[in-house]
Amino acid sequence: MDKSRLRIAIQKSGRLADDSMDLLKSAGLKIQKNKSGLFYRIKDLPIDLLLVRDDDIPGFVSEGIADLGIVGSNVFKEFSLQNESDDTSILMRLGFSRCKLSIATPNEAKYEGTKTLEGAKIATSYPEILGKYLKDLGVTSTIVEMHGAVEVAPTLGIADAICDIVSSGATLEANGLTQQETIFKSEAFLLKTPQEISPEKLKTISRITTRFEGVQASRETKYIMLNAPREALEKVTELLPGAEAPTVIPLEGQDGMVAVHSVCRESVFWETMEKLRNVGATSILVLPIEKMMA
Repeated sequence: MDKSRLRIAIQKSGRLADDSMDLLKSAGLKIQKNKSGLFYRIKDLPIDLLLVRDDDIPGFVSEGIADLGIVGSNVFKEFSLQNESDDTSILMRLGFSRCKLSIATPNEAKYEGTKTLEGAKIATSYPEILGKYLKDLGVTSTIVEMHGAVEVAPTLGIADAICDIVSSGATLEANGLTQQETIFKSEAFLLKTPQEISPEKLKTISRITTRFEGVQASRETKYIMLNAPREALEKVTELLPGAEAPTVIPLEGQDGMVAVHSVCRESVFWETMEKLRNVGATSILVLPIEKMMA
């Protein structure tokens, strides 16, 4: 790989990989795949993608093998607890691939709060996060470290409980487990290496992070267009969620009526539209915003 090109490490498969690819594509990065499936090239920008295991990403970024990395904060937290002196920094919170790290027990097991975990065996792929959680509670348990298929540990008699990533909860249900405690909430982070980065790469980082911010801003932001009596303008503006100062345009041939256009930085629900109609707004349109740049 050409070391003059910015290198971004992303997960090679799974939900985070899909969400990361969606972010890159939404930011206008055109991905050129190759046969190896290990390195992808970005067309028109000096960027290469490294497709690796998620738990390898913090280390790659820390050592400068990758300049940036997209990884779940659960993985980064585990890495940080193992490497307390590491200076890898969080460049951005990306707001996708949200999940939680939770303790779960068999459905038939009696659970009476965290005191139940005293003396228990708990299987997990996150021994550092779990260990800190238990230590902070003053609970002594045996941590059984596993890599994959953690949810089967109670059935196999390996552990009394598990601590694992939960998204929908379907995996827990399928294995006869009940979620009891959430110990860490996770989302995707963009990491930046502590190693020296050339001015040229820094310029590229600035360009793509600006685009990422635009993608984030457009996710919940909506563009609202409506017509309303001018005397209702104040009430209409108050109802627009997270709105910037609206654009107000007199309607040709309709005295006292104006068109209102506004960017709303919060979700617009049916209830909001009903309230707008009740104060006199008509022809209410709520449109998605594909791209934004401040």
